Amino acid sequence: MDVLLSGQIDFKLRPGSGEPLTRQLYGQLRATILAGALPPGYRLPSSRDLARQLGISRNTVSFVVDQLAMEGYLDVAQGRRPTVAAAANAQLVSGRTPIRRSPMPLRVSHWGARLLKADWPFVNEGDPRPFLPGLADARAFPHDLWARYLRRAARNALASGTMALNRPALQAALLQHLLEHRGVRAQRRQIIVTPTAQAAIELIARVLLDVGDVAWVESPGYGGARAALEAAGAVVRGVELDRSGLSFKGRRDRPRLIFVTPSHQYPTGRLMPINRRRELLAFAGTVGAAIVEDDYDSEFHYDGRPVAALQGLDDSGRVFYVGTFSKSTFADVRTGYVIVPVGLVEVFEKAQRHSGQIVPALLQNALAGFVADGHFSAHIRRMTRVYRARRDRLVQALHAAAGDALKIVPPAGGMQLLAHLDPRWDDVALANRLARAGVVARPLSRHMIGGRTERGLFLGFAAWNDREIDAAAVLIGRVMRHGAYVPKQPSARSSAGGSRDQ
Repeated sequence: MDVLLSGQIDFKLRPGSGEPLTRQLYGQLRATILAGALPPGYRLPSSRDLARQLGISRNTVSFVVDQLAMEGYLDVAQGRRPTVAAAANAQLVSGRTPIRRSPMPLRVSHWGARLLKADWPFVNEGDPRPFLPGLADARAFPHDLWARYLRRAARNALASGTMALNRPALQAALLQHLLEHRGVRAQRRQIIVTPTAQAAIELIARVLLDVGDVAWVESPGYGGARAALEAAGAVVRGVELDRSGLSFKGRRDRPRLIFVTPSHQYPTGRLMPINRRRELLAFAGTVGAAIVEDDYDSEFHYDGRPVAALQGLDDSGRVFYVGTFSKSTFADVRTGYVIVPVGLVEVFEKAQRHSGQIVPALLQNALAGFVADGHFSAHIRRMTRVYRARRDRLVQALHAAAGDALKIVPPAGGMQLLAHLDPRWDDVALANRLARAGVVARPLSRHMIGGRTERGLFLGFAAWNDREIDAAAVLIGRVMRHGAYVPKQPSARSSAGGSRDQ
């Protein structure tokens, strides 16, 4: 029904539309007041008269009037008709037409502006496609078994008897697993459970770094670490790699924090040998730096036994060991963790609470049972065999499709591999063309932080079966043969593309 009230309000109420009449009347009357169509002091009809004119219940009108009065749009008094409050549109108190001013736009921080301009880290949208790195095969996960642990955790939710943010049962089960399989040295309480490994890195950066502190990251390296460190105000500097990993000898800057992936370097897959690990620990102790060890996918090792974690060699309490369940189970198990030095447990527990880095108790309790009963280790053993075969399949398929254009050294572990390109290739342009063809490939050059630039494609193999691997490899070869070769124009300074320090 359309009702024009006193030449001021044109109500358009639609009974039977599915939207309650109270919501319709409230929204239209409120919008009319805000627009200035009803000036301050304007008297509305009584609720009885307004209900009669609109053909609706008086209770409906009374409810709307009371709600608008509570929110400050109307003034009501016993025995008087409701009036439009002066504060509802203060610009109209003088009776003059309000001056419309353009609102000031919101301004993002310097870090936010850098994210908008930067070409890292990558954002994944839509359905996953080969060869998205870091993605486990969700189809191979024992979902029915996992569902039983979730149901059990839900049934026992009120009987847990604890309000701890980090559930002792998960801490204990996870610690036993890490002691056996990764060689860490820790107590249960040192494990801080976070929503993701990225959240753990951000928590570390927030607690340890002040604005202007220097942080080292590997180059090429993990863009998410760079983003977290810069968000904390750190000056991030890329450190180049040699065959043993982070090459820091001869550097004069002194970092407050060093981020490394020693067991399976991201993205090259290199292993940091024991001598370099000891050198790194000694250097960090000399300059007073913390070391963040990201052990993101080293659960999966294919050649020989897995190398123990750097954290297990640390005698000075400066290594923060970061891990995640989403790589070893499947992506929707959004749970990470960090083992913090024993002397910093209290400050990290407080920082965790005040920054909201909290994992639901139900998920923690389900994981605790899943790990303690041996299903987590069994799944890792099973998927290690599957992923090893997929690694080999991808290497063979790429060699057949692209020949010598891609140089691949099969990684000893992990869920992705690096295919090197001739330095003249523009790997970003190639990755963009592959994306249009339906294949995800991360360009290696975007993982570089300062210094020289290398070219290549970073390809995940864990989530894809043989048929998917073969089909996507054929697409890569086809794109590389037909117009995707975009040589970089050599400059007077360098033929490798120069610095990408951002």
